Amino acid sequence: MGAGRKTETHLLHRENAPAGASYTPNSSVTHRNLSKENLGGVIFGCRNSTMKECLSKQLFGLPYGHISYVKNVKPGLPLFLFNYSDRKLYGIFESVSHGQLNINPYGWTDGSERTQYPAQVQVRLRLRCQPLNEDQFKPIIVDNYYKANHFWFELDHGQTSKLISLFASLEVLSSSSFSHQRVGGRNISAAFPTVELRNRACEMVMPMNAGCLNQSSGKSNSTDDFPALEGDNQSFDPRSQMSGEVQDGEDLLIEKLKSITLYQEIQALCSEDDLGDTSAVDVVLCSEEDICVASTSIIKEESEEKLPTSLDYPAIIDKLIQEIEELKAYRTEQTHKLSYLEEKLAKAETEIHELRGCCSKLESIIVSSEHVTSGSTLEPFNKLDPRESIFFLGGYDGLSWLSTMDSYFPSRDVIKSLKPMNSIRSYASVVMFNEELYLFGGGNGESWYNTVDCYSIAENTWTSKPSLILPRGSLGGVVLHDKIFALGGGNGQDCFSEVEMLDLDIGKWISSRSMLQKRFALAAVEFNGAIYVTGGYDGTSYLNSAERFDPREYSWTRMPNMTSRRACHSLVVLNEKLYALGGFDGTAMVSSVETFEPRLASWILGEPMKSPRGYSAAAVSGDSIYVIGGVRADQGISDTVECYKDGQAWQETVSKAIGKRCFASAIAL
Repeated sequence: MGAGRKTETHLLHRENAPAGASYTPNSSVTHRNLSKENLGGVIFGCRNSTMKECLSKQLFGLPYGHISYVKNVKPGLPLFLFNYSDRKLYGIFESVSHGQLNINPYGWTDGSERTQYPAQVQVRLRLRCQPLNEDQFKPIIVDNYYKANHFWFELDHGQTSKLISLFASLEVLSSSSFSHQRVGGRNISAAFPTVELRNRACEMVMPMNAGCLNQSSGKSNSTDDFPALEGDNQSFDPRSQMSGEVQDGEDLLIEKLKSITLYQEIQALCSEDDLGDTSAVDVVLCSEEDICVASTSIIKEESEEKLPTSLDYPAIIDKLIQEIEELKAYRTEQTHKLSYLEEKLAKAETEIHELRGCCSKLESIIVSSEHVTSGSTLEPFNKLDPRESIFFLGGYDGLSWLSTMDSYFPSRDVIKSLKPMNSIRSYASVVMFNEELYLFGGGNGESWYNTVDCYSIAENTWTSKPSLILPRGSLGGVVLHDKIFALGGGNGQDCFSEVEMLDLDIGKWISSRSMLQKRFALAAVEFNGAIYVTGGYDGTSYLNSAERFDPREYSWTRMPNMTSRRACHSLVVLNEKLYALGGFDGTAMVSSVETFEPRLASWILGEPMKSPRGYSAAAVSGDSIYVIGGVRADQGISDTVECYKDGQAWQETVSKAIGKRCFASAIAL
């Protein structure tokens, strides 16, 4: 590739960091970028040290980088809490406020400093359930896992519905506890009556010498694994209307069975000779925190008002069991129907996305035809100069990872679709060699590639070439002296300083001299017979350093540092100067631009771009620099293209042809 003809995009991410846990960048996408309409629920994080405060203050929080989707949380949205210490998921919660910044500016601190987790939402407990182990909930959100132990926190409606159904099956019922007490020299195991009946019994015997302790706590043995959330617990049923009706029926039947069991135990106790006068004997029914002493005559009177005789019990129980089985079968049928509808919805969303892409292309053709129509003949592409085009490959559009390849004409905002790549590919590097494009490395949003594909411009075909030694993404790529170089990058676990070189004479990649520093999400170009690399992330910090490789000396030497730290930026050559464009400085996306002239041996701040952005694609076409798409400062995906000519200000326009796109690769003819 000639000087100034190449740049690539890179990926940088902060892993899911709960309140009270540190986080560091890694090589996965920051968020799923679900729209407000598609956001079905959100998982928040905590540790043992912060979980109590999350629940007692009814406040969940995440670092600032997550505000892009936390701000889409609205009252009533289902929420879940993941404990990094025991790797269990707790629920079901719901928001009672809109997601916003700094509801409590000093949360999870001692009050002397501001919180590190300002993306916050007020919550309440919707349904008290047993927590889920990771092997229980992971199959539902498996698509959110970008590493073995890390996953995106945003949930779509399908995932949220399945999590709610699973939690609902583990609902904690306060009336389900049992106690063992010795009465009249005999061990009994008595099921609790309903809360209403228990409280009424306690009130009726209060004048007697028994009393009622902690009557309002409502806790039972079954809640030991779940921390209590103080405050309002009177919220709506989290299950869908369809499954909610089934569950309500099951709860009613279960309560009836428990009442029957209680009555049978009391009758058995009353029949013992050593009990004497049943009207004067008290039965102790207790749990860990609820101790209610009630007269057996009172409970028996309450039970006899509602229950049939003991002769009817077998038939009633058989009927109840049959009804429960019918309800379970109905519930299973509805679950299957729901899964089918979710599949149909996913297919419909894919078709809508494809149709939108077709509409965008048609609109771009119509717009271009207004400028290139000659007489009555419409020849939009025949009138375009191929030397003005930029090849635009892969990336992510907010909905899908892409395998598309287009020829983009930025001066008229027109694209021409070319043969798609052999697979989905983002965060890759592309170079031009012998009138062919070599695309290598990158990934598909879940794993990294070492594969290399070659595109023939003349034949519009793709072929496979020898693979890299290491799978890697967010790497640099240049052509120097008929050799292709792959530089740095990472694999989601490690950042690399290693350099590989493809020698087509021997048909494989071989190790070359490593860079002086590890650099993930770096930028690289060839200029005047040397390789220049800038910035990146070394696994600990963002870099402002730069290096130069001279093939004659076969060694790397340090260059003057840039004025700003940056990764996920672009590097191009225009008019004998290097341009470092945008990127991420460790805190935010930046719009700054720096230029480097070898004869001056220093970096100089240039005219900044209109929008802060990183993960964008950039290329030089003619006498102009084009920066396409990327991620903006507010974490949204950009649909704009910025153009710069030497001595002029940046011009920004919305691209109808490209639309929203980030993590793509670009190169000019």
